[in-house]
Amino acid sequence: MENVIIIAVIATVIGLAGRYLYRAKKRGVKCIGCPSGCGGKCGCHCGKSDP
Repeated sequence: MENVIIIAVIATVIGLAGRYLYRAKKRGVKCIGCPSGCGGKCGCHCGKSDP
């Protein structure tokens, strides 16, 4: 019975994370990991490699 509960919790967490990523991409967020969505405010390069 404990295994079923653990699997349900893990599946819920993965499902919620997937839903968050899907909605963010649908909104057009370029860099989901950045707090500002890489709108130029965070200073990150969003996938561009540093020289």
